[in-house]
Amino acid sequence: MRGTVLYSPGDVRFEDQEDPRIQAPTDAIIRTSATCVCRSDLWPYRGLQPINGPTPMGHEYCGVVEEVGRDVKSVQPGQFVVGSFATSDNTCPNCRYGYQSSCVHREFMNRAQAPMLRVPLADGTLVATADHPPADLVPSLLATSDVLGTGWFAADAASVKPGATVVVVGDGAVGLLGVLSARQMGAERIIAMSRHEARQRLAREFGATDIVAERGDEGVQRILDMTQGIGADSVLECVGTQQSMMQAIHCTRRGGHVSYVGVPHEVELHGTELFYSHVHLHGGPAPVRRYLPLLIDLVLQGKINPGKVFDLVLPLEQVAAGYRAMDERRAIKVLLQP
Repeated sequence: MRGTVLYSPGDVRFEDQEDPRIQAPTDAIIRTSATCVCRSDLWPYRGLQPINGPTPMGHEYCGVVEEVGRDVKSVQPGQFVVGSFATSDNTCPNCRYGYQSSCVHREFMNRAQAPMLRVPLADGTLVATADHPPADLVPSLLATSDVLGTGWFAADAASVKPGATVVVVGDGAVGLLGVLSARQMGAERIIAMSRHEARQRLAREFGATDIVAERGDEGVQRILDMTQGIGADSVLECVGTQQSMMQAIHCTRRGGHVSYVGVPHEVELHGTELFYSHVHLHGGPAPVRRYLPLLIDLVLQGKINPGKVFDLVLPLEQVAAGYRAMDERRAIKVLLQP
């Protein structure tokens, strides 16, 4: 088969690879129904995160089980499944506490931008649907495997409550689905920080009540002006830069909650400033597997449509064009069809 490989910054190739095979009795092989390019893929693509030689890419996926190892019990060939970007046995202490992305046997998926994929720890990583979903729901089910699960974790980690005022920092797919998640959790006022008109429209469609285009100190002041100088109850940091993290903390009321789900790059927190901010901080790699059953059910019931974040659909062999479109902000998120 052929799959996606990043050779160096800006150099993405779709080239021949070995077909995946069962390597452990807990593995499954799936035929990918859809995959996509993630904003976090852009860090190495832009040269901001080192890679060690040619690197297979992709960690978001859904598809049909082709083969399972002899110890796999919860999924079987022919079933449609969704999995997380982090594998988990779903039985270790970290998993039982709901942090499957810190499973003691965790592996990070990295070969999903391909027609076939090996999934380790299949029983604890994959969630099967009762039936094969209609094609129009596949994009939304794909979104549950990372960006929706991460946006949901951002809202959960920021302790979004009914009636809350919420700020979302970042207008990528995760930030937009953080807006959707906050709305589902009952937030009354959701302020999306965005400078991009198309993303602003989608944020409002997902439930944002206000848009703030300013960023940095100006953005913080705008939020304070809108909240009578108090700040927001919950702030979702969905970018991963120093500016976005400090903007999130400074937008939060005393005693409020900040979540951080953007992969951090050169983010530093100063103890004294943090001490006097009196905010709760919680985040990290989203435990998507914790939320998958709920999110899949919401999609299948038609209660949410997170697949709207995919505003460009390409054949998998055109994956390099998908990376360019996201890098140049011509697309929010690119869906790839094998």
